[in-house]
Amino acid sequence: MTLEPIARFHAPFGENFGIPRQSGLVESLRGEIRFEPRYRQSEAFRGLEGFDYIWILWGFDRNRRESGSWHATVRPPRLGGNRSEGVFATRSPYRPNPIGLSSVRLERIDPDSCTLYVRGADLADGTPIYDIKPYLAYTDAHPDAAGGWTDSCAWSELQVVFPEEVRRLLPEEDAATLQRILAQDPRPHYQNDPDKVYGMSFAGYEIKFRVDTPTLTVISAEK
Repeated sequence: MTLEPIARFHAPFGENFGIPRQSGLVESLRGEIRFEPRYRQSEAFRGLEGFDYIWILWGFDRNRRESGSWHATVRPPRLGGNRSEGVFATRSPYRPNPIGLSSVRLERIDPDSCTLYVRGADLADGTPIYDIKPYLAYTDAHPDAAGGWTDSCAWSELQVVFPEEVRRLLPEEDAATLQRILAQDPRPHYQNDPDKVYGMSFAGYEIKFRVDTPTLTVISAEK
């Protein structure tokens, strides 16, 4: 089987660090799906405008690994990096086949440019997209389903301190979205050094912050 990208994702993140670990965690996070020339045919999207959510099948193209190598177990960040689970019981990007699956909210479709505008994605800028399917609530949603090891894993958002003199450097919507992203704690969970300064790229800004659990403090935002 040969796969080729049908589109590329465009988002405020130019790198992996800081991206929400699951789709839907930050609903306000905007992104665009821009199709490759071969697939820019408005007929291919006929009827899609009637759906609130879509599934995106995409590739972990930024993974650094040797071709054909894989590990049967991984250490999920949510477990602090000190406990292993089977790779197929996690959503780790390090898989036998580097394929991702995300559910995102479809805001609108531009039929002229064949661009899909979405919210809530967990993809970096430039990520290759291999397929799109509509989300069907009557078959895709299972609200009472068991969550395996995640059900017993305590999780709480960080309290974000965002000084006004830094916050006003960003457009209002970007600042609000960034605050939601930082509340999810983008750090590797085995790191807990309150003096360490972290940096992440977001919407053209380099964001610096420190974390003294349970508080994250934004230090600066620079172009």
